Amino acid sequence: MHTRDGRRSLIGLPDFCLVERGLMHFEEALKLQLALHSEVRSGRIKGALILLEHYPVITLGAGARPENLLATEDELRASDIELVRTDRGGDVTYHGPGQLVGYPIVDLRAIRSDVHRFLRLIESTIISAVADFGVAAGRKGPAGVWVGERKLCSIGIAVRGGVTYHGFALNVNPNLNHFGFINPCGLKSEQITSLDRLVAPPPDMSAVRDRVTKYFHRYILEAERPE
Repeated sequence: MHTRDGRRSLIGLPDFCLVERGLMHFEEALKLQLALHSEVRSGRIKGALILLEHYPVITLGAGARPENLLATEDELRASDIELVRTDRGGDVTYHGPGQLVGYPIVDLRAIRSDVHRFLRLIESTIISAVADFGVAAGRKGPAGVWVGERKLCSIGIAVRGGVTYHGFALNVNPNLNHFGFINPCGLKSEQITSLDRLVAPPPDMSAVRDRVTKYFHRYILEAERPE
């Protein structure tokens, strides 16, 4: 059931909220993350998954290298792209319309997980979701989902007080030209792909949201079960 702020509970996960939003500026979404993060840490809710799209933005993670930003702030501004420094893990990345961004706010202790295992959970969610559209994706490197030699989904999380925030960005049908302003996560822009390049006809965003929600729900439930 939806509440006035757009939340609904995931079936089988009491007090675990799904929050679906449309286009949001990065800093507005960060405020939402931190508010839900506070609710999880205080025990008011068990966890949350935020799904949304961002207005065009380039974010610099904790491990960002200056040489991976290929444009000046003036050049980015001329293309209506924001530049934001953030405390997530990883290097430089891009978010924009046509990209499904997910922010899981999860107490790792509640699902008996560590950061490494949680990253694998996110990867499994995305791999299973895109498989429903006929895309054979897999793992490669420290975090992320790939199709062959091209990256389909970037992942970068942060953890504060045992609770995660930040998350993943799955390329559905974004403007891939915007990746040319950076070396995304240290890669070349031509190493980035999207579902609309891999599937004909491409799935719409609502269908992708549904699949991601389905498999995130499944893997969170599995993580909560005693081993």
